[in-house]
Amino acid sequence: CSASANKPVLTLFTKKPCPLCDEAKEVLEPYKRRFILQEVDITLPENSAWYDKYKYDIPVFHLNGKFLMKHRVDIQKFEDRLGKLELQSE
Repeated sequence: CSASANKPVLTLFTKKPCPLCDEAKEVLEPYKRRFILQEVDITLPENSAWYDKYKYDIPVFHLNGKFLMKHRVDIQKFEDRLGKLELQSE
């Protein structure tokens, strides 16, 4: 099954500590088989552009490189977008 190759990538823009990010990851836990989680620490020097953009907004989520949501997980929006991507990759 080549499903893993086609899994959407959920990018989490975060920094340490980030209680809201931890909370968001818990909310997404039941879905984790359906996407690849990639965390970007915005405090790292190479991520300064993201830091400038999101320093007051984390957690911020992008799905397959497109902005999805920030601050809190919007499960409805997440499920909609994830479902659409899964249909496209079949």
